[in-house]
Amino acid sequence: MIVFIARRLVISFFVLLAATFIIFVLTAFAGDPLEDLRQDNSPQKLTKIAERSERMQLDVPVVLRYLGWLGRIVRGDLGVNRDGQAIAPILSDALSATLQLVLAATVLAITVGIVIGIISALRQYSGFDYTVTFAAFICFSLPLFWVAVMLKQYVAIEFNNWLKDPVIPPVVIGALALLGGLVFGALTVGDRRRRLVAFAVGLVVSGTLFTVLSVTRWFADPGLGTPLILAFGLATAVGFTALTAGLQYRGPLYATLAAAVIGAVCSQVLGPVLADPTWLEIGGLLLLTIAVCLGLGYALGGLQRRQAMTAATLTGVFTGAMVFLDRMLQAFSAYSASVRHRPVSTIGARTPNYQGDFWQTGLDSAGHLLLPTMALILISLATYTRFSRASMLEVMNQDYVRTARAKGLPERTVVLKHAFRNGLIPVTTMMAFDLAGVIGGAVVTENVFGWRGMGFMFTKGLQEVDPGPVMAFFLVTGTTVVVFNMIADILYAYLDPRIRLS
Repeated sequence: MIVFIARRLVISFFVLLAATFIIFVLTAFAGDPLEDLRQDNSPQKLTKIAERSERMQLDVPVVLRYLGWLGRIVRGDLGVNRDGQAIAPILSDALSATLQLVLAATVLAITVGIVIGIISALRQYSGFDYTVTFAAFICFSLPLFWVAVMLKQYVAIEFNNWLKDPVIPPVVIGALALLGGLVFGALTVGDRRRRLVAFAVGLVVSGTLFTVLSVTRWFADPGLGTPLILAFGLATAVGFTALTAGLQYRGPLYATLAAAVIGAVCSQVLGPVLADPTWLEIGGLLLLTIAVCLGLGYALGGLQRRQAMTAATLTGVFTGAMVFLDRMLQAFSAYSASVRHRPVSTIGARTPNYQGDFWQTGLDSAGHLLLPTMALILISLATYTRFSRASMLEVMNQDYVRTARAKGLPERTVVLKHAFRNGLIPVTTMMAFDLAGVIGGAVVTENVFGWRGMGFMFTKGLQEVDPGPVMAFFLVTGTTVVVFNMIADILYAYLDPRIRLS
């Protein structure tokens, strides 16, 4: 393994070196960096041209300019752009904005896409499978810029207008109830009668839910409350126990239920701490939650102690996330009033000069992140759903999966321990490229929503024929691609011990 990593690092270094030279030369020859100054009519025109020429070393051959850039990189100096601004702070701000914009969307798309793809594969040719397949093809074919514009019009402008009087029309309630019934029916396994019963239950539950939300005007002043937090926590406890240990074991179930109850109680006990916390305090509470849940799993898990610790930790973190969401929703009304009842933003990363407490500033960031995140998730989610479904279907037909079933292993064990790990191997390659591509930014999304991230820095550098920002962009993204490809190779050996790296 060490020899493999060392050899890959050496090869990657020379590949990056050659690539940086090619990119530097192509950028330098992409146009005239003095074009804007040649059209300047001010008396300082010649002085400005001379200063920029000296700053960019335009009188030096391009190969020598590249060697000078390479020498500065070795010393840790990214240099300056054509206007004399240091590139390091520009790169830091652009990288921070890009990670804030794209990282969450990519992680959500990977997680949700793989889960939906696996469920679709396990229920092949069911109503759920057909629905997911149809939706995935639709989302995959949509142009990103069109999706972004539609989101700005209907999720931002129209939704902000609706929030002034958040009453759901009866026709919309009927459509949402019908959609809920279809989802319930698609998720149900069994004959036609059972699916029709599930459809009816989903229709009634969804219609009742949205009617209550409309009558109470919940969207104007939202919140969950302790009863809902407890209900979600208990349902999650049962789900995580079923996935990790199975419901036939009492110890893991007791541990997860205890984690859910303690989390719901702490939502009231920790009221003063959560009034206006800091991220450091939130992080401390997260670590405390994990420690308590590990202790619950160890104490109550019995023979299934390891599975109980995992399930209890997942339940505790989820319940904590519900408490976090509840507190943020409680601050929504005050935040909406402070931004003139336009909580969903269409441009930029934050409201200029906005001042508020922890929850209000969090809502401000979330309001600016909502639309670009949705646009990116819709496209990426379709890719991961289809890819993970195909990979899982291929694995489920292998001999070792049939052998595991023939030995009498529970279906949960067959899917999670035998099929799931091997099904992830092809998906890992795509995950590595996508996570590396995150650093490069989302050029179209950044332009539509006015984010100044890595994509903006790169395109601006190309338009201005300025090699400095372009090379800083390429240096970061190229290194990230090399590192994530190496991580993918190492993950192959972890997911399938038969793979040996040499």
